Amino acid sequence: MSQERADRALFFPLADPAETTPLVSATEAEVVGLFEELRDSLFRYLLSFRLLPHDCEDLIQEVFLALFTHLQRGRSRAHLRAWVFRVAHNQGLKRHYQNRRRQQNQVDSTHLDEHADSALNVEEQMVLNERQSRLLSAFEALPEQDRYCLRLRAEGLTYREIAEVLGVSLGSVAQYLSRSLARLARADRR
Repeated sequence: MSQERADRALFFPLADPAETTPLVSATEAEVVGLFEELRDSLFRYLLSFRLLPHDCEDLIQEVFLALFTHLQRGRSRAHLRAWVFRVAHNQGLKRHYQNRRRQQNQVDSTHLDEHADSALNVEEQMVLNERQSRLLSAFEALPEQDRYCLRLRAEGLTYREIAEVLGVSLGSVAQYLSRSLARLARADRR
């Protein structure tokens, strides 16, 4: 079985290509195309909710199944990228709070890669680690909405798409981003 068919079977296990109508095939192709385009970005974004990788994978599947249903019902195809991130955002929040309730006393660590650059000497590595620690502390101190805006912008979403995902105005997105970038810049100068 080819990788494309395996991916397709993951999301559309009951769909037999021989029995589908051209509309279903076009919808499947559109969803699979969006999946391939957005999967990595969604995965990184969902990790920012401090979810485990397998939870992120589950949520991505749920999001694309919801997208398939959305399109099959003939609903709007406008701004699908923002729609997908909005659903992922809501599902990520929901799963995060479920996990927090289950594990009240246990804090899940973030999944950041911490690869030491072998070209740096010990002193340079220490300075770099201190800088990263300062920036991470400054980021964690930002209001939740500011952090979401930064994460979505880092995934390449436009201001308008971020506004749609978070359900805020375009001006609010600009304000959140400029305020948080200024705070991070100040933390970086220390």
